[in-house]
Amino acid sequence: MGTETASVGISEPLLHDSDKISPLQSVDDDDQVPEWKDQITLRGLVVSALLGTLFCIITHKLNLTVGIIPSMNVGAGLLGFFFVKSWTGLLSKLGFSVAPFTRQENTVIQTCVVACYGLAFSGGFGSYLIAMDERTYNLIGADYPGNRAEDVKNPSLWWMTGFIFVVSFLGLFSLVPLRKVMVLDYELTYPSGTATAMLINSFHTNTGVELAGKQVRALGKYLSISLIWSCFKWFFSGVGDSCGFDNFPSFGLTLFKNTFYFDFSPTYVGCGLICSHIVNCSVLFGAILSWGFLWPLISQYAGDWYPADLGSNDFKGLYGYKVFIAIALILGDGVYNLVKIITVTFKEIRNKSSKQSNLPVVNEVLDGDSSEVTLEQKKREEVFLKDRIPTWVAGAGYVGLVAISTATMPIIFPPLKWYLVLGSYVLAPALAFCNSYGTGLTDWNLTTTYGKIGLFIIASLVGRDGGVIAGLAACGVMMSIVSTAADLMQDFKTGYLTMSSAKSMFISQLVGTAMGCVIAPLTFWLFWTAFDIGSPDGPYKAPYAVIFREMAILGIEGFSELPKHCMAMCCGFFVAALVINLLRDVTPKKISQFIPIPMAMAVPFYIGAYFAIDMFVGTVILFIWERLNRKDAEDYAAAVASGLICGDGIWTIPSAILSIFKVNPPICMYFGPSLSS
Repeated sequence: MGTETASVGISEPLLHDSDKISPLQSVDDDDQVPEWKDQITLRGLVVSALLGTLFCIITHKLNLTVGIIPSMNVGAGLLGFFFVKSWTGLLSKLGFSVAPFTRQENTVIQTCVVACYGLAFSGGFGSYLIAMDERTYNLIGADYPGNRAEDVKNPSLWWMTGFIFVVSFLGLFSLVPLRKVMVLDYELTYPSGTATAMLINSFHTNTGVELAGKQVRALGKYLSISLIWSCFKWFFSGVGDSCGFDNFPSFGLTLFKNTFYFDFSPTYVGCGLICSHIVNCSVLFGAILSWGFLWPLISQYAGDWYPADLGSNDFKGLYGYKVFIAIALILGDGVYNLVKIITVTFKEIRNKSSKQSNLPVVNEVLDGDSSEVTLEQKKREEVFLKDRIPTWVAGAGYVGLVAISTATMPIIFPPLKWYLVLGSYVLAPALAFCNSYGTGLTDWNLTTTYGKIGLFIIASLVGRDGGVIAGLAACGVMMSIVSTAADLMQDFKTGYLTMSSAKSMFISQLVGTAMGCVIAPLTFWLFWTAFDIGSPDGPYKAPYAVIFREMAILGIEGFSELPKHCMAMCCGFFVAALVINLLRDVTPKKISQFIPIPMAMAVPFYIGAYFAIDMFVGTVILFIWERLNRKDAEDYAAAVASGLICGDGIWTIPSAILSIFKVNPPICMYFGPSLSS
């Protein structure tokens, strides 16, 4: 995921100076490229299913808590290498003959895992799907205009699984014919895919074996530490939501009330290690701006700007400012980047066309080194183009899936009529191309932005009678297509650089998507059954559920019921997001690198500041590490971060099982003011 780099559209290019890297490195001359069938193995699929389950759990946890999903492509490649190498090493010691583990098999595993856990994000389990449920409806309020009891559809394992199946494969077929254009003709970078390919290539060369082993050991060490720490924390977390290290008033009780505290979360610290410094600092800046200044200031006007006796989750009070100002920042950032990506895309396409039509003929004399690189590149292109996926297969697959989906979607969501579904699928390939091209240029995946376009258009077309459900469902259709299309192209780039067959990559995407259609709903159901999902006072607030439902309501109702001055403030923050993005683009890099990202700033406006503290701790650790030993930081930061995130994610499984069986932690550790003597 480039997908996940951006999960909520928050990402920074992983590789800023592409001219300083050589993705052509680490490929041995005597490498024999296996046939595409040999690149897909039973052990690889088993490992993919295990890792897909783990990464789905991690994605759900992040989706339901803060909504920020870091890119885990590198972690998927690293863990795939670790599991298969451990398995083959064990069998070899026992005297069994095992097939060699190739870079192509490693790439297939990584592709399969990314396709699987990508559906935990684009499937809407933390956003548009649970925005339909009764809890979100009640949270907004039965008396809120446009929020109708008829527009409620509670989660069910069966209809969610069916929905994911009918929409998730379309993106894979929409852009397959353009793989040569995107990867070879336009030479798009796809930074996350390139970084993953470099990692996998380094694992499978003699020079990279030692480093790979050290990275795997670092990952295992911090995974164990994170797992043990998460287990230890559980014993003190009591019953309810005010106990334990998760509610530790690190900076005093006054700041704790304004959500400023460190909650000792390995997951968020790991996210801080993976996400770029500017993302982490933007999140902290947004937390300070909102919870440090804006909300305390607005709360002083209770009784004037809004009724003072409202509940903490009433949209006609302070809660309304929190949600709608966050929406304004998110939309401002999304609109700016959407226009930017589309503009850059068409400009680049036009430039490529003019260059190709005016290329001078030059007989180039190559020296030894450049000749070797050219031969290496030709070999990659031959492998990439060898196993073609016929255009008619892609076309027939897309048309067939459109027919199935157009017939099925109105059954699952009656307000979403068949002609609206069909119209979405006619428009979707163009948007999928824009998103895939933009991801290749910048590593920014704007999946949620395209989803919001579908949400607003369909909600406004359907109107008050069912517009909320129809808009949210259309958002899911659009997000699934543009997300999987961008993931596919990103993985094609990884496959090209690791000499993996395009056919094996496409099939592994299909298999991974099929796994995700089963695993993502099942792992979400584990959370839904075990925890109080959507409770604003609980650990799994599902913040984007409220935001997405409010967007659908805005699409049909407008802004009439907002509290005093809320609309003016929303307009101000929307314009501010546009201006900040413009400044990031027009100022020199030495200045722009310190300008915050509005999308990242918006997240804590609604959720709170605690996770921003955790992520900032991660970025401080990385910053100091880079100053002390930059090479070690570059080599091991992703492995350490993956270990921290995975260990905490693994503990989610036993903690959910304990919760299902009503086994509560034995101790409640809480804090209060000291008593005067």
